[in-house]
Amino acid sequence: MISIAVTGAAGRMGQAIINAIKENPAVELSGALEREDSPYLNKDAGDVSGAGKLGVKITSDIEKAFKKASVIIDFTAPEASMRHIEYAVENNKAIVIGTTGFSHHQRDEIKELSLKTRVVMAPNMSIGVNLLLKLVHDAARVLAQDYDIEIIEAHHRLKKDAPSGTAIRIAEVIANAVNRDLEKVAVYERKGIIGERKPEEIGIQTIRAGDIVGDHTVLFGGIGERIELTHKASSRSTFAMGSVKAAIWLTGKPNGLYDMQDVLGLKD
Repeated sequence: MISIAVTGAAGRMGQAIINAIKENPAVELSGALEREDSPYLNKDAGDVSGAGKLGVKITSDIEKAFKKASVIIDFTAPEASMRHIEYAVENNKAIVIGTTGFSHHQRDEIKELSLKTRVVMAPNMSIGVNLLLKLVHDAARVLAQDYDIEIIEAHHRLKKDAPSGTAIRIAEVIANAVNRDLEKVAVYERKGIIGERKPEEIGIQTIRAGDIVGDHTVLFGGIGERIELTHKASSRSTFAMGSVKAAIWLTGKPNGLYDMQDVLGLKD
């Protein structure tokens, strides 16, 4: 049985992960972490998530939350995630990170820290989205020279970072497939008299509205036709189940930084 600690345990994503743990016989919940000002402290994590009483109380004490865990699942904020991975390194814990919005410096630091523990980090844990990344890579290699590429992402009104980590990852995959420097060709907004679209541009456009869980479309626009690849998430459970799958896969792996393409065996 693999013991898992969940950060942000009372949040929407944390609750979904706790429910996914409850439904998977290969894992068990061993700890639940929340902020010091959370009104859910000392409440049973299962009661809060709707999974039913699990005998694990939500705490703001990182040592109590993580002590019994072999794997930490972390969907919080960049600053908090950096503290959690540092704890994982110091205490020989594996960690699955679904947090987005990391700076380039933080991402480089995570790469360094992963040399000392086992890390799966992905902006999207959905199996469908990670298959989309594979399809987008292959399509870009065939179409990119003659087709314009645009990425459109939509999320709920409460999401703090933009574009989404998934949209950025899609753009990185495309840029890598067609040998472009994303820093130079990414276009995040268009307004005014901007002139004709440059052939090498990769557009990344953001929508924030209502309670949209997560929609991503990659549009390849050619002369006389267009091809669209779309993934729409209707529930956070797909991300939660993917994170638990990653935690199980990570157990026993050598130190290093992995992503969901590794977990799902999608890499060439």
